Amino acid sequence: MNAEIYLDYAATSPLDPAVAAAMSDCLAHEFGNPSSQHAAGKRARALVEAARAEVAARVGAAAERIFFTSGATEANNLALKGSLARRGARAHLVTSTIEHRSVLDAARALEQAGVAVTYVPADSLGRVAPDDVARALRAETALVSIMHVNNETGVIQDVDSIGALCRARGVPLHVDAAQSVGKVPLDVGASRIAVCSLTAHKVCGPKGVGALYVAEGVSLAPQMHGGEQEHGLRAGTLATHQVVGMGKAYALADAAREGPRLKALLDALWRRLAAIPGARLNGDPDGRAPHVLNVTFPGVEGEGLRLALRDLAVSAGSACAADSPEASHVLTGMGLSDALAASSLRFSVGRFTTEAEIERAGERVATEVDRLRALAVGAPAWCSA
Repeated sequence: MNAEIYLDYAATSPLDPAVAAAMSDCLAHEFGNPSSQHAAGKRARALVEAARAEVAARVGAAAERIFFTSGATEANNLALKGSLARRGARAHLVTSTIEHRSVLDAARALEQAGVAVTYVPADSLGRVAPDDVARALRAETALVSIMHVNNETGVIQDVDSIGALCRARGVPLHVDAAQSVGKVPLDVGASRIAVCSLTAHKVCGPKGVGALYVAEGVSLAPQMHGGEQEHGLRAGTLATHQVVGMGKAYALADAAREGPRLKALLDALWRRLAAIPGARLNGDPDGRAPHVLNVTFPGVEGEGLRLALRDLAVSAGSACAADSPEASHVLTGMGLSDALAASSLRFSVGRFTTEAEIERAGERVATEVDRLRALAVGAPAWCSA
């Protein structure tokens, strides 16, 4: 069997050697606590602040508005719960039905605490209409939370328009941008984003570190207590080496440089997959990030296809929902039946994906789809799925 071809960058990405080198140097030489006031602590603090500036520069923010977390999941929880914690029983949240589980589960937890939540649907192409968001707003709406790039389909939401309408109504907009950095341009100021969740491991950085951008004038209630780190917003000793790794990863994650190459790779893969009878692309074909492709293969169970493709690392859905037997809430939210949603695979490319890997992957998927369809009882049924 050939070596595994990794096409699951939307789940996580390999560590860039330059990032690994920066982290290794930090681990070996700068072990100080960045909150300490002695020389070792001040050197660690300088590294943290340099990384903070690198993250800020990548998303168009001021460095002092970036707060480090353990990842995008914590950042999303802090954004939602921190925004609504002080608003009382009349607080209202607007989000969409196709958000990442860390947003949806946080929203449901808030509902159990008495917060009213409106879930705006997506259309058949995976788009959340700004007009639908506008109609969902109330006088007591405390936050709107809409992701930038969907982690399962790659569809880009119109956060510029949503940000403008939220600003006009005086409602903060939170954006989960875990899949954005390094793939599509993101400027939190230009998009009028009030709070933005970021992560490192989607852009060839380390796992276990992320950040939350919080605009000037936006107040969040901390969800972790026990120290005054990150200006009192997030207690706990910072993992300096991981923060350094995130800074280096963001310095390298240039969408203008990487985006066109990723798009060319994914376009080549789709041309091959589109030749498979019945294959359908899920999501807006024209409004999508360059690194994520979600395809339905009617008549073939997606998890079975994934297992048959033992030499390809692909996903049958979000990595955060991999243990769930339910069909993808993103795909069913776009109108796909449970059967079609379960017949889908997500392919995602990244910095180290090669043209040869794309060619091989396309061949392997076509071969296995044909084989599994032939083995299925009533094989022609896929034609009418």
